[in-house]
Amino acid sequence: MTATSTTRPTTFTDLLTARQSAAVALAAPERAPLSYADLARLAETCRDHLNGRGIGRGDRVAIVLPNGPEMAAAFIAIGASATTCPLNPAYRAEEFAFYLDDLGAKALVLAAGSDSPAGDVARERGIEIIELASEKTAAAGSFSLGGGGGGSAIAAERPGPAEADDVALILHTSGTTSRPKIVPLTHANLLASAGHISATLSLGPEDRCLNVMPLFHIHGLIAAVLSSLYAGGSIFCSPGFNALRFMAWLKEAAPSWYTAVPTMHQAILARGQRQPEAASAAKLRFVRSSSASLPPQTMQAVEALFGCPVIESYGMTEASHQMASNQLPPGLRKAGSVGRPAGPEVRLLVEDGSLTAAPGPVGEVVIRGPNVTAGYESNPKANAESFLQDDGGPWFRTGDQGQFDEDGLLTITGRLKEIINRGGEKISPREVDEILLDHPAIAQAVTFAMPHDKLGEEVAAAVVLAEGEAVEERALKDFLAGRLADFKVPRRILFLEEIPKGATGKLQRIGLAQKLGLG
Repeated sequence: MTATSTTRPTTFTDLLTARQSAAVALAAPERAPLSYADLARLAETCRDHLNGRGIGRGDRVAIVLPNGPEMAAAFIAIGASATTCPLNPAYRAEEFAFYLDDLGAKALVLAAGSDSPAGDVARERGIEIIELASEKTAAAGSFSLGGGGGGSAIAAERPGPAEADDVALILHTSGTTSRPKIVPLTHANLLASAGHISATLSLGPEDRCLNVMPLFHIHGLIAAVLSSLYAGGSIFCSPGFNALRFMAWLKEAAPSWYTAVPTMHQAILARGQRQPEAASAAKLRFVRSSSASLPPQTMQAVEALFGCPVIESYGMTEASHQMASNQLPPGLRKAGSVGRPAGPEVRLLVEDGSLTAAPGPVGEVVIRGPNVTAGYESNPKANAESFLQDDGGPWFRTGDQGQFDEDGLLTITGRLKEIINRGGEKISPREVDEILLDHPAIAQAVTFAMPHDKLGEEVAAAVVLAEGEAVEERALKDFLAGRLADFKVPRRILFLEEIPKGATGKLQRIGLAQKLGLG
């Protein structure tokens, strides 16, 4: 099934049965590849096993597995007949307790022999544990399911392959400023987004993605795994991001592209610039960036390193990932922009309450389309706040502030909750970040709000110095003062060895002042 096929898949089963062939679906370091035919058979075996244990369509299966081909295969194979709920393996017992309770999980999938605290939490709650066993000598992603003492005596209420309107994936929002919200995404949502990404990137059977994104996150699951399968291509699944091993994986995998968040691109740059021959030998067709704003300086440096275009895209969980994207050459591609709408409809909700895609006005980004969730689960308050009703269908309010230019490309000017309000003066952290990164001594920068007793909020920044560089705080402030209004210049600049990041590698501005002792 390629992105140009006339029959578009709307379920995982559609996707796999359309390509029961010897073509490679999954690969991994030092492993034999897994074919599409093998992945389709694995999904059938999973369905029989789950149905035999009373688990079927709509039943929620939490998955706690390390990154790698088995996690990718489990997402597809289990999702073909039940609802997958991937969880971060690094969670503590208290976090697993919250998520398993909130999800109402019917079963938990763990690697055989795992000592994850998720197992203890599940046993305390009477949640069935399914053990996933895999052999390192077997094809990448192949596994068997077992454990649980012989299975359930109760037949699955809804057996068989999942349908387009069934929920395939449940993820939680980050919950940075409130209780995490449950985001249900149907097969139709996910396949629509995979199709949009595949079309945007002109993916085909000859393409291979090197995945370094965590597979409990929408970016890795949809942008890397599902879009590749939609196009009939393959995914080389790393065991997790590791800048020190990245160049070796490039050589082994021979991918045509990879996708990552900006902090990963920056770490790859730091290593890759020491191995320019390895980078140029990679022969990447393009590099993709998403899930956070990509500094133009990083984009230009990555393009110079690999000799290929960097395509910045705009995504979030509620949209099954992709909303907008820059284009491959000769299409339009602008540093600092997230490109044109690439799947759903995209508008700006401006101050007078109207919706527009005209160049110039700044407003909140709103979206609607086949890839967008129908709403948060069991959260009427959040749904009322997050959706605008309209005769043509509801619009989802992203919480991002943006602006269209004359060419119809969208620039994200900030996260509404992250905009710094300094006594009524509004500052976009991203604007300050990009000027900091223009200083030759700065490798990474993140601007954020810190509390102020009179102004409410004041501007602060944290930076990581480039290797071998040195600069004083006063000199940095003077540098910024030459290019920014005085009220935008950070009153505090902290020098760090590493900037704290979230589980997916994204910089997190909200709460950073408290983490760094400024709150």
